[in-house]
Amino acid sequence: MIHTVDTDRIRVDVFIADKFAISRSNAKTCIEKTGVSVNGILRYKSGFELRTGDVVEFCPPEPQTLEVKAENIPLDIVYQDEWFAIINKPQGMVVHQASSYRKNDTLVNALMYNLDSLSSINGVIRPGIVHRLDKDTSGLIAVAKNDEAHKSLAAQIEKKTARRIYIGLCDGNFKEDKGTVDAPIARSKKDRKKMAVDENGRRAVTHYEVIERFGKYTLVRFELETGRTHQIRVHAASLHHPIVGDEVYGGSTVLYGKGQLLHATQLVLTHPHTGDLMSFNCPLPDYFRTAVEKLKK
Repeated sequence: MIHTVDTDRIRVDVFIADKFAISRSNAKTCIEKTGVSVNGILRYKSGFELRTGDVVEFCPPEPQTLEVKAENIPLDIVYQDEWFAIINKPQGMVVHQASSYRKNDTLVNALMYNLDSLSSINGVIRPGIVHRLDKDTSGLIAVAKNDEAHKSLAAQIEKKTARRIYIGLCDGNFKEDKGTVDAPIARSKKDRKKMAVDENGRRAVTHYEVIERFGKYTLVRFELETGRTHQIRVHAASLHHPIVGDEVYGGSTVLYGKGQLLHATQLVLTHPHTGDLMSFNCPLPDYFRTAVEKLKK
């Protein structure tokens, strides 16, 4: 598979791990064993530094090493036809297996049981998955049921014609009623499991608007323009208003401490076959609504 580098001065093992959803140690082993092609030249050092515009060709490990089974896990299916489905993912559910997560309790395991078909573009590990939500982020996620639908939905996200809107409860009182965070994101140099605002990272844009203020907390509407890993969580933290419950990025846990209070509340997209504009909405889950009601009282 071939990718063009859009981040300057990034290690090749870090780039490979991020692009192919494998661990950095796994990427390092593969690079040092079989090599990676950079601009047509084989490289065998995992620390080789890439530049913006470099063309990287790499054959990731076969995903079949993970066994993915259909599991009878109930799903909240908001919409479904022969082309795609919209799922309301609960907080705490991982979207798909990875080398670091091998349990058969993911969204993909549930999809394989509950849906009659899934696109094959992402192979056996991520069938049907067009975009992802973090484990502890709840809400709407689109799933492709065939390859044509997958290509259409993925293109809409890439071209920013699809809209993804979230509601988050943040620490502190926002100074402005609305605004935009335009700050590049990359893997944290201090902790590879985290992301961070980094001038050498990939461009990331998040629009926000205050819904309601509660003194020490603010309920905020977020809309993604780009879709980087942990984007809203990182951008909220960069404003010094991390998402409540998000301990990874400094969120408080006094009000709620079982994962971040962030919910994908609306998806707007074009039907991959009919061309109709469709909007899907999903209310806040009970635990999130309870937290907000406590603040209102």
